[in-house]
Amino acid sequence: MLQQIGLVALGGALGAALRYAVSEFFSSDSFPYATLSVNLVGSFLLGILAVGLAQNLLSNNMALLLGTGVLGAFTTMSTFSVETIQMFDQGDSTSAMAYVLITMALSPVLALLGWKLAESVFA
Repeated sequence: MLQQIGLVALGGALGAALRYAVSEFFSSDSFPYATLSVNLVGSFLLGILAVGLAQNLLSNNMALLLGTGVLGAFTTMSTFSVETIQMFDQGDSTSAMAYVLITMALSPVLALLGWKLAESVFA
C-alpha cells in the first residue's frame, strides 16, 4: 500500500509540474487555453493507458504512476470549474459556454480516439 501511494505521489508531482509548465506556456487572460489543453491531452492519453492496462501491457503500479499520478495531477476539473464561473461572473457567457461545450464534447471523444488508437497499435 505504501509503495502504491509513493507511486501516485511521484506521478502527481510530475503531472503537477507539467501542468504548471503548460499554464506558463499558454498563459492567456482571454481564454483558459492551458486548462483546455491539459484536459484534452490528458483524456487522450488516459484512453491509451486504459487499453494498455486492459491488455496487460501496463502493470497496476505503472497505471497508478501514470494514470492516477501523472494524468490525475496534469488534468484538472476543479480549475475548469472555477474558470468557467469566472467567465460567467465577468459577463463573458459566450466564452464560458464555448469552454464548457468544447471540454465536455472533446474530452470523451479524445479519450475514445486514444483508446481506438491504442487498440489498433497493440492488437
